[in-house]
Amino acid sequence: MRKAEFDNCGRPGRQKGGRLLARMACIAAVITFGMTLSGYGAETEGKLPGKDIVIMVTSDVHCGIEQNFGYVGLQQIRNTFEENGAETLLVDDGDFSQGEVIGMTTKGEAIIDLMNELDYDVVIPGNHDFDYGMDQFNQNVEAAEFPFISCNFRKEGKLVFDPWTICEVAGKKIGFVGVTTPTTLITSTPKYFQDGKGNYIYDFMEKDTTGTMLYTAVQNAVDEVRENGADYVFVMAHLGNETRCKPWTYANLISHISGIDGFFDGHSHDTDQVTMKDRAGKEVFRMAVGTKMNCIGCVRISAEDGSISHDLYSWTNKVSMPELAGIKNELTEPIETKLEQLKEELGKTIARTPYDLLIDDPKAVDENGLALRIIRIAETNLGDLCTDSLRFTTGADIALANAGGIRSDIYAGNISYLNVLDVYPFGNQMSVVEVTGQQLLDALEWGSRMVPSEDGCFLQVSGLSFELHTYLDSSCAQDEYGAFT
Repeated sequence: MRKAEFDNCGRPGRQKGGRLLARMACIAAVITFGMTLSGYGAETEGKLPGKDIVIMVTSDVHCGIEQNFGYVGLQQIRNTFEENGAETLLVDDGDFSQGEVIGMTTKGEAIIDLMNELDYDVVIPGNHDFDYGMDQFNQNVEAAEFPFISCNFRKEGKLVFDPWTICEVAGKKIGFVGVTTPTTLITSTPKYFQDGKGNYIYDFMEKDTTGTMLYTAVQNAVDEVRENGADYVFVMAHLGNETRCKPWTYANLISHISGIDGFFDGHSHDTDQVTMKDRAGKEVFRMAVGTKMNCIGCVRISAEDGSISHDLYSWTNKVSMPELAGIKNELTEPIETKLEQLKEELGKTIARTPYDLLIDDPKAVDENGLALRIIRIAETNLGDLCTDSLRFTTGADIALANAGGIRSDIYAGNISYLNVLDVYPFGNQMSVVEVTGQQLLDALEWGSRMVPSEDGCFLQVSGLSFELHTYLDSSCAQDEYGAFT
């Protein structure tokens, strides 16, 4: 397992006295501009007594460093907690390094640099953090000044990272157990987990489709961290709530383990705050914090009586918190420097569009209140543009593009290379192959099997048209990894 020399919380010693302290009225001021606080436990008003511990949770940032709260807002809220007398920990549940141009053009390195500036304490890898390939993933891990943990990410049967870590703060030992979705092999790029001969050398315990292997690994890690003196134990998971991820959803896991004090979850971009019983019948909360920094989770451990309360800060304004409230702090300059470098290189106009080109339905929302990603269930004009461009460029008869790879709207006006990279943030390559009619039908059937539910496999097409009859069962079969057979 990969280890490094860190202080009591897995990071080079952070000098809190050197922080730029927040303005006392910061939180109160920005609430009126679109920040909401949802309480799920104790009261949340007033100064924190003594040395309360506040664990701040982010997930699925997907390079949204300027959106919603942004990293500047995250830093400001942390500063405010500390100025009010609390000790803080900052953790992330994965999918931080991919999703915007700044991630793609630096292969995640710029995001790691900014997370180092933020003094993250513990991080787990999400499936999309592998999207730049294993060599780059390893480089990003080496550059990180914080530990990665995961109890189910293995190479040749051996864990790549420690399954758990303990952070000692304010006289308490806080244990964290990491879990990465077993669907990673098929929700990232399968070949990244193979050797040169096409054999899988990495795994996430996905072969056991009953979930038992994962449940056992997590329980063993929980037991170990307790045995090593943890006063509190929290699971950091990148599992989510999607039905297609069974038996590896957060609910599946919580119901099969015991001994934890809370469950921080990511992957499905939802904001559901759920309380459910673990295997022993204890009520356990599950916290999810959305995506693109639209929410920040806060778990408070009281210095007075050791009780736990948890809150969700949500940003609902279209303008980001730092921009709207005029906030600047120690993260402002590093972010601005990286973004200015990017804009100079990639911001020149290369085309124009009189229309909005969309992946999201401009009106409809899903069950989590997020914009419905209509591109994953139906034809859209941006999907047409992407596939028409592929067909025109290659001279192929037909072009196909999976909807999950088309990631951003383009609004009416000038189009820059930055916009194009926002649409296609992955390192994909165009390929031209000869296929039979049956293979084409299989591809369309596989891509459409989840409709009317969203699925990134749904195909946007050029050079053909097809109809969907969702009342018929799909004829597709899948292998032990969940891939088409």
